[in-house]
Amino acid sequence: MILNFYKVYTTIINYNNKNMENQETENQLNIELSEEIAEGIYSNLAIITHSPTEFVVDFIKVMPGTPKAKVKSRIVLTPQHAKRLMKALGDNLQRFEQMNGKIKDSEMNAMPLNFGGPTAQA
Repeated sequence: MILNFYKVYTTIINYNNKNMENQETENQLNIELSEEIAEGIYSNLAIITHSPTEFVVDFIKVMPGTPKAKVKSRIVLTPQHAKRLMKALGDNLQRFEQMNGKIKDSEMNAMPLNFGGPTAQA
């Protein structure tokens, strides 16, 4: 995996409640990233549901002209971890916008299945 061309900003969401200054003295955690997982999965739709004990985030890839889409990845989180993820994502978005300008937020009332273009025909 080559990351030299990109400046990568990483936020680690700690799964415990210890203070950040205590993390330096903790045991290190080695994280393995396989080539398959490193490629990532493209998603242009996320559906979030929750129960009293967990949050479920389904990542979906919707293709133009296709009325059916499959869940490509599902992440299950505790409510506490979901809140930490929301904060970390917000922090990263803020840093991104400071460096690159505001992200245009286009509110959509409904998910367009044709993506605004002509419907493909076989």
